[in-house]
Amino acid sequence: MTENVWTRWPSREALGRAGTPRPRRMLAWAVRLLVIALLLWGAFSQNHVGIGGALAAAAGVLLAAVVSWGFFRTTYQHRLVPSLALVGVLLGLAVAAEATGFRGPALVLWCGCGISALERLPLAAAVPVACVGLASFSAFNNDVWLTTAATVAGMALAGYVLRLDAEARGSAQRLLAQERAARAAEAESAALAERTRIAREIHDVLAHSLSAQLVHLEAARLLIENGADRERILERVVAARGMARDGLAETRQALSALRGELTPLEDFLGELVSGAEGAEVTVTGERRPLPAEASQAVRRVAQEALTNVRKHAQGAKVQLRLDYNEHEVTLDIRDSGGRPGELTRSGGGYGLLGMRERAELLGGSLDAGPDEEGFVVTLKVPV
Repeated sequence: MTENVWTRWPSREALGRAGTPRPRRMLAWAVRLLVIALLLWGAFSQNHVGIGGALAAAAGVLLAAVVSWGFFRTTYQHRLVPSLALVGVLLGLAVAAEATGFRGPALVLWCGCGISALERLPLAAAVPVACVGLASFSAFNNDVWLTTAATVAGMALAGYVLRLDAEARGSAQRLLAQERAARAAEAESAALAERTRIAREIHDVLAHSLSAQLVHLEAARLLIENGADRERILERVVAARGMARDGLAETRQALSALRGELTPLEDFLGELVSGAEGAEVTVTGERRPLPAEASQAVRRVAQEALTNVRKHAQGAKVQLRLDYNEHEVTLDIRDSGGRPGELTRSGGGYGLLGMRERAELLGGSLDAGPDEEGFVVTLKVPV
């Protein structure tokens, strides 16, 4: 809901000094000191008062300075009643100055109250205060009426312009604070996304590598329990060692990916199937570099799919087809079906759920299920 313009305070950013250039702050202090100096000069330059009267007038000037400081503080805190009380004290001091013959200080106080009210108070309170102050100035000013009218109009316009300028500065400060907060949130979000990416890469490497090792180690355990010959057991142990070695290589590759250093995807898939009997890779479409996240998704899905084939379809032939389209890359992995391994239930691995989650994070999709012969995994990632 829009706030009433007549009852709305200028923002604290507008009433404060934050965002004000140093030269402007120095100018503001120079003006204040000049006003105090004029008031003191008016107090001591009167011939009709003695030393005691001049000192009393000087005390009144200092009191006006203290009250003005209090007025600035209460308006900054948006406290209407104390602000009106303090500006009333200033108007009263101006009346007292006029009554005792100090017309110059009185005129300065009336003008100052009018301009400051328009700058710092809600308009519903500022307009009456400005009218009282500037009307008092008009009543006791000795200039011709046209000059006085022009002076009053100029001071009213100056007060309102100062108000608009302060509100513009306050809006700029709020926008700057919002921009800084947005940048901080963006940096935090980017850091969180990077941590999530690193965690996902580590998880994928460990899940794939350890799952493959577990397959062979569990097979070795079962062979030992069943009294198998030494060669078959050794074959499984050597395979587990190979999986460990491959896991280290994948870890290095994942670290390289995090640094943006990836081997070509086609070379990776070729190396991946080189040690798998009955597996081959076909690449179609115009080959081009992929974003790191998309490339990693294809690599991880290919690794997990081949691991699942080794676990669930021993002896199956595997066809990997990588297709580069205009807006996406498609990886299709099909196996011809095979006999379930004795370790089908061992090792949770990354799994279809993890592969599908990785694809959806990139705005892609993953479909997996049986076909007429074996099992099909299809990954589509936009690029």
